[in-house]
Amino acid sequence: MVVNYLLGLREGLEAALVVGILVAYLVRAGHRALLPALWAGVGMAVAVSLAFGALLTYGPSGLTFEAQEAIGGGLSIVAVGLLTWMIFWMARTARHLRAHLHGRLDDAVAAGRRAVAVMALLAVGREGLETALFLWAGAQAAGRTAAPLVGALLGIATAVVLGVLLYRGALRLDLRRFFAWTGVFLVLVAGGVLSYGVHDLQEAGILPGLHALAFDVSAAVPPTSWYGTLLKGVLNFSPATTWLEAAAWVAYVVPTMTVFVRGAWGRPPARPVAPDAGLRTPAAAA
Repeated sequence: MVVNYLLGLREGLEAALVVGILVAYLVRAGHRALLPALWAGVGMAVAVSLAFGALLTYGPSGLTFEAQEAIGGGLSIVAVGLLTWMIFWMARTARHLRAHLHGRLDDAVAAGRRAVAVMALLAVGREGLETALFLWAGAQAAGRTAAPLVGALLGIATAVVLGVLLYRGALRLDLRRFFAWTGVFLVLVAGGVLSYGVHDLQEAGILPGLHALAFDVSAAVPPTSWYGTLLKGVLNFSPATTWLEAAAWVAYVVPTMTVFVRGAWGRPPARPVAPDAGLRTPAAAA
């Protein structure tokens, strides 16, 4: 639940910041009449994300075990790729997010209501689809369905509250540091999901080495113990790990963590940027 809360909080806060920036810009530019179109796009993005999550959950249920494992392993690897892209994208563009969205919104306003709705759909829908895919992959790895959903919903609810407070200027948050530290944690989580995806592909017979174990610490870390459950739920740690799973984890986590840490903490601090009235954006908080 902790991982899914953090993921829901991070992705939800990104979406809340995007919506807050768009709403504030329309209000200040005198385009309040376009707000219903903006909210319609946000609503469509939520509906598409929920439908995608339902498709992932119930779509493969009638397939054979091998087919389900193949799909699960493949989608887990796709989820890791998307999460990695999201981590680096936010670290790279957070400072310029406001200007980027303002430019796109200017073009949408000039094109009319439908363009504004489509822009909101794409901007928020990307976050929703990424969240749905990674939550599904995390639920597959953890072997549960309810706990990941509850954790994600709590994280999203927290993000909505923080987004409102940021929009109203009642809260200042160092978003650069927030995204940096959560990025480090999510790299470790993504490594666990990748390892589990490799295990699924091994069970499907697509990858070899299912019974070639690098280590088996099941006696010291029983999967049913509280600490075994905690490690499984937070880092997708498996007490019995194959050589291929271990190699995939190391090959992903070591270079990805090195590049991310250097990028997140190796840059000089940004020059102060005057925030817009009533909204603290990543550019202002960095």
